[in-house]
Amino acid sequence: MNTYIVNRMVYSAISMVGLIILVFFLARLTGNPAELYLPVDATPELRAAFSQVNGLDQPVLVQFWRFLVTLLHLDFGNSLRLERPALQLVLTAFPTTLILAFSAMALALVVAIVAGALAACAPNGILDRLVNVVSLSSASLPNFWLALVSILVFAVWLKWVPTSGTGTLAHWILPIMVLFARPCGLLAQVVRGSMIDALSSAYVKTARSKGVRSRSIIFVHALRNAMLPVITVAGDQMSGMINGAVVVEVIFGFPGIGKLMMDSIQYRDFAVIQCGVIITAAAIFLMNVLIDFAYVALNPRIRFK
Repeated sequence: MNTYIVNRMVYSAISMVGLIILVFFLARLTGNPAELYLPVDATPELRAAFSQVNGLDQPVLVQFWRFLVTLLHLDFGNSLRLERPALQLVLTAFPTTLILAFSAMALALVVAIVAGALAACAPNGILDRLVNVVSLSSASLPNFWLALVSILVFAVWLKWVPTSGTGTLAHWILPIMVLFARPCGLLAQVVRGSMIDALSSAYVKTARSKGVRSRSIIFVHALRNAMLPVITVAGDQMSGMINGAVVVEVIFGFPGIGKLMMDSIQYRDFAVIQCGVIITAAAIFLMNVLIDFAYVALNPRIRFK
């Protein structure tokens, strides 16, 4: 266990260093922030003063070294656009994204497990074919298209829900449903395939011969053993949902980390860009570790080395 944790920390530290280098230098390829924050007719003296105040007058390598030194103290600098600490802005926006992503994933898991398990009980039956059509369709729809069509149908035509914002519970319905669709379709296919294999295994046949009820066989014995590949796919989808929330948050005007990052890229707010990417990467790393521990909880035969 200790060796596993140490190895995980080392690999994650190497990945994080590479990510920090990339995000720092790629952010500066977008141009000089002075072009956005100063008037077009600003004098060279004013531009030089702006660069000096914001630490942009030094060579890029010097700026990078200063960034690394301040990063060790968890100081990401201040936002050029909002004049507030970048870490404060990211930590304020990140919970909204997490709630959105985890709500969509929780709903996707529940629906996918139930639909996939029921479909696996009668392969090639009516319910199985219906689940296949719906799941494959939802897994194929891009988020941006589904978000725009959902706004047009449910917000503009039917006027059932608002088009944007987070003021009430109704504001969350469309973003959650848009994020829910793709992982639900993929997970339903994985659950169906795993359950078909589990239901044809020897221990299930033994349980049936002993008179165990079908409900217990499906949702206790078979489902438990079919969950390992489901958790693997769910973990990958969860990481993608945190990153993919950028599109959904921008379209629905959701004040999460995705919209904050898009605004920061547009306004060349380097401190917020760097902070947002690093915090998101750290959250994804932690989530992957928790998924590994979930493997052990579901299958005690798995051991960390």
